[in-house]
Amino acid sequence: MKLEGVAAFVSVAEAGSISEAARRLGFAKSVVSERVAELERLLGASLMQRTTRKLSLTGEGELFLERARRIMRETIEAQAEIAERRGSLSGPLRLAGPIGFGTLHLGRMVNAFLAVHPAIELSMDLDDKFVDVAADGYDAVIRHGPIQDTRLIAKRLASSRRVLVAAPSYLEKHGAPASLEELDRACAILYSNRSADWRFRSGDGETILRPRACLRVNNGIVMRDAALAGLGIALLPTFFTYEQLASGALVQVDVGAEAEGAELYIAYTRNRSASAKLAALTEWLRQEIGTPAYWDR
Repeated sequence: MKLEGVAAFVSVAEAGSISEAARRLGFAKSVVSERVAELERLLGASLMQRTTRKLSLTGEGELFLERARRIMRETIEAQAEIAERRGSLSGPLRLAGPIGFGTLHLGRMVNAFLAVHPAIELSMDLDDKFVDVAADGYDAVIRHGPIQDTRLIAKRLASSRRVLVAAPSYLEKHGAPASLEELDRACAILYSNRSADWRFRSGDGETILRPRACLRVNNGIVMRDAALAGLGIALLPTFFTYEQLASGALVQVDVGAEAEGAELYIAYTRNRSASAKLAALTEWLRQEIGTPAYWDR
């Protein structure tokens, strides 16, 4: 079985027509058609039903398509691994990350990484929901918080501080809480993708607050913007707020206790632990973020 035929079949199935597949592959329509026909002869089965208006897969075609995609994916990965052994980083890399951090920081860092390694074909999905790295087909995921999946290898990228912030207009109108007791009565902007608890450490140990919510939202940038609008007090990582704190648009609220921090990780499955692409990306992100992280300097 020739890989050219498998590649042609996958392209036709995904494009929906031989003409479009030929355009994508850069071949003549007759070449693509012959490669699919040769594959069908080798398999002894018809994979596609062709009419003048429509092309559709047969039952055998539907069954073979899943295997064919896997064959092509593993072939590309094998080519990339050989290139990596020769010192060249190339081939596909699929990454997932949180929306807020990805928008403000990760995109810029990844763009610079790809400029240095242009042969890498990166796909990056940003979503604040839980991602199952292996099941969802990702090579790695960026996470802000603990990695509890024992199937994953987690590499720390940076520490992350969380601080209470509010707009000067809110503090002028409602007053600045000076203790955890006063904070508990304030109007809070809460992150809705996890527990609404606010955790603090002080000389008295750990304190957990469940403040009254004036807004619940599943995106850190929207939370920050709500704080800028004077809606309430938000507990946010400094990578969301460092510029606004520096300009005075937001003010850090001191209640005499330190908010629980978190870590930024890149995590991947154990079978990807030897990937030179992931090792290079991990080191690149660490260098770009720095120690301490540039948003905490």
